[in-house]
Amino acid sequence: MTKVFWGSPLWGVLGLATAILVSPSVTAAGSEPLTVGAIEALTGPASRYGIAIRDGLDLALDEVNAGSGGAGGGVLHGRTLAIRYEDSGGQKESAINAARSLIGRERVPVIIGPTLSNEMFAVGPVAVERKVPIIGTSNTANGITDIGPTVFRTSLPEADVIPVTLKTAQSRFGVKRVAVMYGNDDAFTKSGFDVFKANLDSLGFDIATIETFGAKDTDFSAQLTKIKDLGVDAVVVSALVEAASGILLQARQLGLPEKVFFIGGNGFNSPKLGEIAGAAADGTLVGSPWFIDKADPVNQTFVTAFRQRYHKDPDQFAAQAYDTLHILAEAINRAGSVQSEALCQALLQTHHEGVMGLFTFAADRSPGSTAGVVVLVMKDGRFSVLQ
Repeated sequence: MTKVFWGSPLWGVLGLATAILVSPSVTAAGSEPLTVGAIEALTGPASRYGIAIRDGLDLALDEVNAGSGGAGGGVLHGRTLAIRYEDSGGQKESAINAARSLIGRERVPVIIGPTLSNEMFAVGPVAVERKVPIIGTSNTANGITDIGPTVFRTSLPEADVIPVTLKTAQSRFGVKRVAVMYGNDDAFTKSGFDVFKANLDSLGFDIATIETFGAKDTDFSAQLTKIKDLGVDAVVVSALVEAASGILLQARQLGLPEKVFFIGGNGFNSPKLGEIAGAAADGTLVGSPWFIDKADPVNQTFVTAFRQRYHKDPDQFAAQAYDTLHILAEAINRAGSVQSEALCQALLQTHHEGVMGLFTFAADRSPGSTAGVVVLVMKDGRFSVLQ
């Protein structure tokens, strides 16, 4: 296996930003690996998503380079595939610098990531300007692929997931009156709120109040104290997992009744929610295009391999990244090169049976077909499919 890590925190101390490990067979053959770029939040609060994404990519990378079904490993007739990672820390400026480095200095033909929608809105235009395909594996905000013709995403937009969650809450639990909370200074959480609001209105929910908070806020007591006295059936929240966990913990500490449950967007969909919030997260609902217990053999093989390698369960972000690397490798082989136009056309021809189910790209370069959305419920620190 060939792996490249770029963007180590030791860069400023040692002046060394890359460590390249090439397998003996590659060295003997004298061929250079084909290196693609990846911009992920590997440090900071968003690393709860970025590390899962890296884990999924690396697992798929090993499989691509090993080959399967008797086929040769790697891409383009046996060329080893490598990933050069840049750590953005979840920050827009860092993500922009990472993209400029990967495109300008490293001349990667394609970029995977970045982790957050906020980052993609900053980085996407850089990739589009240089005609470099960029594939988001975790960007669910509205407008991502509108950035330009080389921007793709394998993550199902919140606009396709949230309506399923809300309809389930309405039909299964009789939810009528809700409070809404969202982060008002982040593209992802603001977009999630817009989708929640539009669907709450169209489905006839009574919105008792709309409360906002900032990305760096840790005290949500004022908003939750107000909500506590409004007699709501549920609290709808668009937030990343750090804020989501804090909201759940403080809600129960302030005495919000257990019968008032929480409905989250894609930011809730991480095992970290249960790890941080514990019992306070029980009953939380979230929609997802993937779940760990999906019985099909492809998914169970992935879950088993992930557990063996990392000694933990994968989450949705790892699963989407895993599929994405396989989708990219197939597209490179289909294109016969990494020339931008050919690769973009090859991506649009994707028909991949992966852990997410059947995956194709729609004309707008967002997911075209998936196995469908399920609603998950948190219990004892773990999400499972709502029965």
